[in-house]
Amino acid sequence: MTTTRAAAILLTKELRLEFRTRELLSTTVVFAVVVVVLFSFAFDPTSAESRRYGPGLLWIAFLFSGSLMLNPSFSREHSNQTLDALRMAPVSPFAILLGKMIANFIFLSIAEAVLLPVFGVLYNVSLAAIAGRLVFVVMLGSIGLAVTGTVFSAIAAHARLRELLLPLLLLPVLAPLLIAAVAATASLFAEDPALDRAWVAFLAGFDIVFLTASWLLSDFLFEE
Repeated sequence: MTTTRAAAILLTKELRLEFRTRELLSTTVVFAVVVVVLFSFAFDPTSAESRRYGPGLLWIAFLFSGSLMLNPSFSREHSNQTLDALRMAPVSPFAILLGKMIANFIFLSIAEAVLLPVFGVLYNVSLAAIAGRLVFVVMLGSIGLAVTGTVFSAIAAHARLRELLLPLLLLPVLAPLLIAAVAATASLFAEDPALDRAWVAFLAGFDIVFLTASWLLSDFLFEE
């Protein structure tokens, strides 16, 4: 079985399982909206302040959502011993990772699609003029978050305190990605919005490097 077909089968299983219960998506969306609403009431920002501080608050909400969403990726497979069955199947280890990565990216994108309009309304920031460029930046950041989060979720799945271990492993690695994503978003929130190509290139490079590393190291990852 090819890697693409195996990843597609696993992706279908992940989507079917989640959309049947909607537990993870509903919890994550509600949590992210509550975070944005609380920040709005805590700071009560003006339009100028929203343009200045909004990108950081937005990506903090995305990070919280991703951390909440990525943790169960492999923990539920471990509790049901499904991962052992997947490892014995005639598929490459990267196909398992790829299916999980795409599923996590889709779930994260749904949460972000709900969160962005709420953010625009609460913080008095017009997103219509920059919607296409903003979606592009958010997509690049979300790919990096989904790729690294899925890998570290697999690493932490066998740990006893995996809920605590995953953020400890993930946050230092994600720091460069978050800095680049906030900077690229801030350039779009400026009075004269412009897409900062240097930060966009950094985000794309981060995604490519970690996706390639996960492909090369997937065999060792599942052996451990």
